[in-house]
This record gives sequence, C-alpha cells and structure tokens, in this order.
Amino acid sequence: MQIREMTLKELYTVYDVVKQLHRDLSYDEFEDLIYDMRHMEYKMFGILERGELVCYAGVAVQTNLYHKRHLYVFDLVTDEKHREKGYAKMMLEYLHDYAKTAACENLVLSSDLQEHGNSRH
Repeated sequence: MQIREMTLKELYTVYDVVKQLHRDLSYDEFEDLIYDMRHMEYKMFGILERGELVCYAGVAVQTNLYHKRHLYVFDLVTDEKHREKGYAKMMLEYLHDYAKTAACENLVLSSDLQEHGNSRH
C-alpha cells in the first residue's frame, strides 16, 4: 500500500474514483475544474493498493476567520470495490499529519449525507 500525491498525468485514474462521488461530472468538466483549482494549490492524494487507486482525497490549505489556517478536504471517496476496509480512516490520518506539516490548526471536512443517503467513504 502506498499513499502519495497524484499527478496531473493520472487524471483518468483519479476520475474513475471521483465519478463515484460526483456521478454527474463528465471527464472534460472534471479536468477543467482540476486545472481551475490549481490557483488554490489543490492537491490530489491517493491510496494505491498494488497500483490501483482505492481511495482519493482532494484538499487545499486555506485560511478563514473561523478555522484559521486549515486543510480543507473537498473530496474524500473510496472506490466502491474497496469500501469498509478502513481506507478513508487511513487517508484522514495521513491528511491530519499533512495538515500539521503545513502548519494548519484544523482539518475541515464537509459531508452532505442527506443528498446521497449514505456514507460516501
């Protein structure tokens, strides 16, 4: 198992997992949005198991009055074939450590479970 930052060359791989969270998002729209988010230093992290992406997180360090300097988790999704194996928990632990190294005071994750009816992690 490996946790690492994903590159722009791996967008097709990332999209295959992200589309499970954002079902109405086309690849072209996804690619455009990823490039648009680069200004905020959006980072893509993945957990890979034998070269297969099993969990993805899209994050950025941000600052606001409420959370101060924080790591905001925009997307966190585990591939449907690999759910209930603890990958989301592993990713959150990794992101917590990443947030500390980035001098963040908080890790902020927002979830809309009502719209989807169940946990997406």
